[in-house]
Amino acid sequence: MPDTTEEKTLRLPKTALLGKAEEFQRVYRKGKRFRGKEFSVIVLPNGLPTSRLGISVHGVKRAVKRNRIKRIIREFYRFHRRFITPSSDIIIAVRKDFPPSSPLEVAELIKPLLVGPSRS
Repeated sequence: MPDTTEEKTLRLPKTALLGKAEEFQRVYRKGKRFRGKEFSVIVLPNGLPTSRLGISVHGVKRAVKRNRIKRIIREFYRFHRRFITPSSDIIIAVRKDFPPSSPLEVAELIKPLLVGPSRS
């Protein structure tokens, strides 16, 4: 069955994600940091027409848990990326005690850091 236009707009394209180690390193070196209790958000303008997301999970030994955290963050980003300041590379770096179990919980923690005051 072919994809409908609505299904395509709900997807998170690969171009919306940071993929190369050099891209992550550039954001870590030059980006502005916002710290939360169990996470950090690093933001760097990228000069592109869209923002891109990178996820870094520290101290979580079990792959199942790491992948679940990344899935939840990607889902948050997929639903909220149009509200995020455009043209930025964003890395969400989480530590082992990062609690959220749903995209809504991630939104409560991270969205205030990424959304401009006039857009919330």
